[in-house]
Amino acid sequence: MSEVIGLFPTPLMRIPGALDRALVDGLVEHFSSRAWLSNNASDNLSHTSMLKPSDSALLVTAATAITPLLGEFGALLFGERLPWSLKEMWVNLLDTGGRQAMHNHANSFISGVAYLTPTHPDSRTVFMKSPGGTDFSFKNDHAGSVTGPYNAEKWISPQPEPGDIVLFPSYLMHAVPPNPGARRITLAFNAIPSQLDSWGYKIAFSG
Repeated sequence: MSEVIGLFPTPLMRIPGALDRALVDGLVEHFSSRAWLSNNASDNLSHTSMLKPSDSALLVTAATAITPLLGEFGALLFGERLPWSLKEMWVNLLDTGGRQAMHNHANSFISGVAYLTPTHPDSRTVFMKSPGGTDFSFKNDHAGSVTGPYNAEKWISPQPEPGDIVLFPSYLMHAVPPNPGARRITLAFNAIPSQLDSWGYKIAFSG
């Protein structure tokens, strides 16, 4: 009997209800008026400056909930439960018609998104293969072809609820399609481990 084996899968962790409602409401109220930085690709998307948990008691509470999840997800990436630190956090305001262009996050290992408001189904986060990868140069893409996990180029995340979090490797490309609904607010973050050890050759991260 034949057997199909999925080689080297990319993990993505979804944690429903990771942030409680009171915290979510507090973050929305506090940061809705502080996202004044314009996005280069969309006039209807704005961001706060880069934040640290120490910048707000609300972020300290959020970090307390997020940090244990980083250890769990990091064990999938590196085979060991390491201490993790939130390197930076920021809030995104995506108004009607706004979008987030395809991108990934540099200088980090785990990235995440906490959803703070309801999300229109058409503006769910989309994850995609990196352009110019190791795939075949030719495609078989037409009305009669079937898209599956081994030939798909995009994956649309499940419908999130306020308080849900997704974690993913920072290299993973992602985007948000144009938002046809009401304002969509998210808290994004990047994280780094305390160190990595390759048979005695250690590299440590501080900050």
